[in-house]
Amino acid sequence: KIDHTPVDGRIFDLPSLAHYGDDGVLLLCSDSTYAEVPGYTTSERVVGEALDRAIGEAEGRVLVATFASLVSRVQQVVDAAAKYDRKVSIVGRSMVDTVKVATELGYLKVPEGTLVPLAQTRKLPPEKVVLMTTGSQGEPTSALVRIAKQEHRDVNIMAGDTVIISATPIPGNELPVSHTIDNLLRQGAKVLYDRIAMVHVHGHASQEELKLVLRLVRPKYFVPVHGEYRHLTAHAQLAWDLDVAKDGIFVLEDGDVLELSEDGARMDEHISAGPIFVDGLTTRDTQSPVLGERRSLSKDGVVVVVVTTDKNSGKVVGEPAAVSSGFLDESETGNLFAELSVAVAQELTNNWSGSKENSENGGLKAKVRETARSFIAGSVRRSPMIIPVVLEV
Repeated sequence: KIDHTPVDGRIFDLPSLAHYGDDGVLLLCSDSTYAEVPGYTTSERVVGEALDRAIGEAEGRVLVATFASLVSRVQQVVDAAAKYDRKVSIVGRSMVDTVKVATELGYLKVPEGTLVPLAQTRKLPPEKVVLMTTGSQGEPTSALVRIAKQEHRDVNIMAGDTVIISATPIPGNELPVSHTIDNLLRQGAKVLYDRIAMVHVHGHASQEELKLVLRLVRPKYFVPVHGEYRHLTAHAQLAWDLDVAKDGIFVLEDGDVLELSEDGARMDEHISAGPIFVDGLTTRDTQSPVLGERRSLSKDGVVVVVVTTDKNSGKVVGEPAAVSSGFLDESETGNLFAELSVAVAQELTNNWSGSKENSENGGLKAKVRETARSFIAGSVRRSPMIIPVVLEV
């Protein structure tokens, strides 16, 4: 966003942006997250005033959760803490690392003696302590979430604590953030968040700022980026309404290729660029059959059906057996597996040739799987993963 009163005093360089526009810009890619929002995004200064007021009025400890990378917000908390003679300690590995680097590089200015180790805060009166934590988005392993669940080894909520969640939930994170707030309230904390206090403003440009950038840069081509498809199209409409980049406004999705050349700009062939699942030391496409199998396992569990065959003839010998995991409680299965074994045995007796060649080609496993799936679906309306196992004797 374009903040005319930034916390660090570094003003957005509009003259340089205009200079680039005068020289000629071939392509502009611009953030679209707030392209639907009229007006201007509120300055960070407003948050500083709210944090100052909240920390000044708090009777006990103050815990502030925000994005680990938002150094300006950390600066606001440090300034307010120093003003009210409170010590600040950082909780959460990523924030500890960010604060360390930002301080070393001079981006974060901490008054002497304000930042202290977590262990030292235990020796101080609660009204002299501010803890900054990660977890503003309800991340499962973050410091604030573990504190809220009473699982953090060093920090527990105490009566009189004030918790400030200085962030707005990213779409999709609303539920875990809500659960975190509820857990904190259950333990007696006072919780301030964006819906009840001005403890956060967005970092994305609203419509008037986006228009200003488009007017100053005046690109030949324009690609709105960063946002849902509706945000991209809203941003594209802004450019169209301003009569900017009429030579080419391109709304791209993941995998779309835009080719720029002396002859102009054109959409090239689409490439595969979907999400990649990191699985241990390997990576796989999210449509991988392995993930499909895991989803099936998580839904209705697994049933293993064991069939024994004669290794020479391939004929089934003995009765099939079945075991399960994550499927039904023992009290719920009753005679289900005994009846399943009978159903599989009858199907193989009536409709299985028993040739060794068919067994080796997977025909027997397919028949067992099909029979077991049909029987279980008809009996208990479940669809577990069926794993047929053929043993030769």
